[in-house]
Amino acid sequence: MPTLYLIPTLLADDTAEQVLPPHIRSIIEKTDAYFVENVRTARRFISGLKTSRVIDETTFFDLDKDTPPSDTRRQIQELMERKRNAGVLSEAGCPGVADPGSVVINMAHTLGWRVEPLVGPSSILLALMASGMNGQSFVFHGYLPIERQDRARAIRYIEKEAMDRLQTQIFMETPYRNDALFADIIANCQGNTRLCVACNLTAPDASVRTMTIREWKTQVPDLRKKPTVFLLL
Repeated sequence: MPTLYLIPTLLADDTAEQVLPPHIRSIIEKTDAYFVENVRTARRFISGLKTSRVIDETTFFDLDKDTPPSDTRRQIQELMERKRNAGVLSEAGCPGVADPGSVVINMAHTLGWRVEPLVGPSSILLALMASGMNGQSFVFHGYLPIERQDRARAIRYIEKEAMDRLQTQIFMETPYRNDALFADIIANCQGNTRLCVACNLTAPDASVRTMTIREWKTQVPDLRKKPTVFLLL
């Protein structure tokens, strides 16, 4: 049976030497078909590794939130019939976590493929590690609602879960909406609730800070266009 490699990508530009093990390059060199969230980003990532892989001889299948599952099933079945291995590439970080990669991974399991996750950076785990919050019990909520009233309700629910269960609550947002989310967290959470803001992880200007909501009110960060993970407890 063929193998589906789950290949982590970079969280920050020009950090491959620091965050990716050499094994990633060897997998890229021998894999010529990929399911990717963004073809342009995937091509740039592979080219940047400077392997022997010829990018124009590489096949990319779109796999985003709008991709019909029937298209993905047909593509993975064709690869299986031709006995070709494949890779899954997220937009950033680890595939299958907070991205559509789980769709093709589930199909691979159903068809009997070997699925191999590879080591690489995960913004969620890095943020949890650095937060000083409960690493024994935590939950990842992904992206919160966009509509402000719905988002406020979600924040209050998350805070209640954190308090009732003593459980770290992790979530994120599209970078250009970070400041709005931060403002809503401050407006809807109690003063003694702890909030960790982890942004630009693995980059030279990475920042991880945990303070109470009361303290954050006097030290509002600028999170515009900075990939950020939020944690509450």
